[in-house]
Amino acid sequence: MKRCDIKLYRGYANKNELVVFGHIVKKYPSGDRKYTRSGFRYARTIIELFSVKTIPFLKVVFRLGDITAEATAEADGYFRFQVPLTEPMTSGWHTYEVTVDDELNGKRYQGSAQEEFFLPYKSSYGIISDIDDTFLISHSRRSFRKLFVLLSKNVQARKPFDDVVKHYQLLSFASRTHPHKDSNIFFYVSSSEWNLYDMIVRFAELNGLPKAVLKLRTIKSGLDDFVSTGGGSHDHKLRKIHNIINFYPELQFILLGDDSQKDPEIYEQICRDFSANIRAVYIRQTRRRAKPETTLNLKNIQELGIDVCYFAHSNKAIIHSLDTGIVFQAPIEAIAPIIESKDLLQ
Repeated sequence: MKRCDIKLYRGYANKNELVVFGHIVKKYPSGDRKYTRSGFRYARTIIELFSVKTIPFLKVVFRLGDITAEATAEADGYFRFQVPLTEPMTSGWHTYEVTVDDELNGKRYQGSAQEEFFLPYKSSYGIISDIDDTFLISHSRRSFRKLFVLLSKNVQARKPFDDVVKHYQLLSFASRTHPHKDSNIFFYVSSSEWNLYDMIVRFAELNGLPKAVLKLRTIKSGLDDFVSTGGGSHDHKLRKIHNIINFYPELQFILLGDDSQKDPEIYEQICRDFSANIRAVYIRQTRRRAKPETTLNLKNIQELGIDVCYFAHSNKAIIHSLDTGIVFQAPIEAIAPIIESKDLLQ
């Protein structure tokens, strides 16, 4: 009998069903301390994360109280449950369990794990945010620098943009009905791979970012894949955001991204497809000057009746959220003066 690891991720639910997902791997690098290593030891941690070996085609069992469901892992070890809810549930975070006890190629594998899923409160917002260069400084436009930062800076050394945590915390309770922290559901949707899930979660926790459901890219199992981390097509983000909004047709969504890659184009398409469901779009300016293409994307979104904000500093985004009534509570700390001299959309 062989023990395997089940790597679960935070899931989400509406009043009718829940969605949870994960991977089956031979051995997942464990322990929080590995994310605070320094120098070569931390680089080795990242390499280990991109060297995990997945196990395909095993049967997995989902459990939540009296509810059970079965699924089979795909070729890359990924599995997903979409389970009907038979009784009403309270809003907030709930714990679920997944187990495996199955045979493959004459070897029997066993394992179990627990994670959480979130059921949003009524009359709340859904917040969908990119990660790299939206709240986490990553240098996505420069591939080699991005890889260097990923390998050399642990979660304690990585930094969020100034005031971005303050903005996200305000958005986390931007609700008249349930105006308390974490009343809104957050999704961090990124082209980073599932290999970096724990690193992102720990970075968010360390810096006080809202607890979120992560939607990442196909897991990688080799160093060749590591070199191209975060690159390639971003079409998967469009599909994931489509699925999220379709899952919560009653929610108003706030989209946050940056102009370093394809977020403005993706968000414009999302706004055209779901104009009635989008409350506002925030795009971070990552260059010294605004990109004309991004300015055009946001003007097109604005013409759909959706609030937009193109900002180089998060204090401008905070003021926009207050002025437009998205948030109703001013931050405890004073907001620094806006550095930008003009509105980039005028």
